[in-house]
Amino acid sequence: MAELPVERVLPRAFKAPVRVMSRMLNTTHATPPDEPAVEASENDAIVECGLYLDGVRRPERLHYTEALHRAREHGNGFVWLGLKEPTAAQLGHIAETFALHELAVEDAVTRGQRPKVERYADMTFCTMRTARYVEHEELTANSEIVETGDMMMFIGEHFIITVRHGDACNLGRIRSQLDQRPELLRHGPWAVAYAVYDLVVDVYLDVVGSIEDDIDVIEEVVFATESRAGRHRSGRIQRIYQLKRELMEFKRAVLPLQRPLNGLVTREVVDLPKEIRRYFRDVHDHLNRAGEQVLYFDDLLNSVLQARLAQVTVDQNNDMRKIAAWAGIAAVWTALAGIYGMNFKYIPELDWRFGYPAVWAILLVVTAIMYRAFRRSGWL
Repeated sequence: MAELPVERVLPRAFKAPVRVMSRMLNTTHATPPDEPAVEASENDAIVECGLYLDGVRRPERLHYTEALHRAREHGNGFVWLGLKEPTAAQLGHIAETFALHELAVEDAVTRGQRPKVERYADMTFCTMRTARYVEHEELTANSEIVETGDMMMFIGEHFIITVRHGDACNLGRIRSQLDQRPELLRHGPWAVAYAVYDLVVDVYLDVVGSIEDDIDVIEEVVFATESRAGRHRSGRIQRIYQLKRELMEFKRAVLPLQRPLNGLVTREVVDLPKEIRRYFRDVHDHLNRAGEQVLYFDDLLNSVLQARLAQVTVDQNNDMRKIAAWAGIAAVWTALAGIYGMNFKYIPELDWRFGYPAVWAILLVVTAIMYRAFRRSGWL
């Protein structure tokens, strides 16, 4: 069976890089006859496609191509296309239809992007990290506390495309909320972008509140007495470290978002409408509050960890003193037993009637005196 050129099965936006790669490799790979190729449909990645005219969503369900055409004809209309974890092939025709830049498309299919706002001609590309708190009955050394994902947005004059990776932030609820606010949606795609940013940052604040509860539990266990600590005593350092590790993952989502969001507020990247910029300023304030809390939690966990390590050191010193005290007491018995074990014939006490009881009396008296002295000094 004849092999098709790679350029004929990929979207136009990807043909040039593929030609270069094909010339470099100078080879093609055919699909084995017993393993037929299965192409994922772009519909598998599309979550929702809505057409908004004058801030009101149209009830009919349209293909994104037709919806974009009608939005441009109307003038004050835009398309909101929602995608979840699309592949490069699934995003290919969409990228061609909406004239998306190939560098932004490449970033959109790759997870773990750093939060940023980039301008490409008439299109703006935004990325951010999403997060959500994972409920758990008890904090352990292996607990997953924070789950992170990615949210990307392509924003043009008549469209906004949201690309979601992971389940940390679902946009379903803000769709229904925005449908009830046509006065906000009349400002265009950036109104949707504000709602997405607002949702992500609000979830940040929810995560902050839940992590604070976990830190309170950790503090209570670390500084509790041994009787109150109970079964939580073992593995306290491991739990502190796990919580700090999860906090660092959350920190990598929150703090890097401050600079790009500040760029939107101060018009460094995009000149937003005045009314929308006010909304973004409110989101920026909430993000700063979340960032301050994360930094505070980081310092607090460092202090708790240092305090626990100091407790471990003190406990080890106490154990060593107890061992030394009992060793000192045992040394008296060992010394006296060693003397009487030398088998000398002329030891006065051997022929004395009360020698044996006297030795026991001396041992018990010396042991009692040493034990009392060690107890008073805190060694026992």
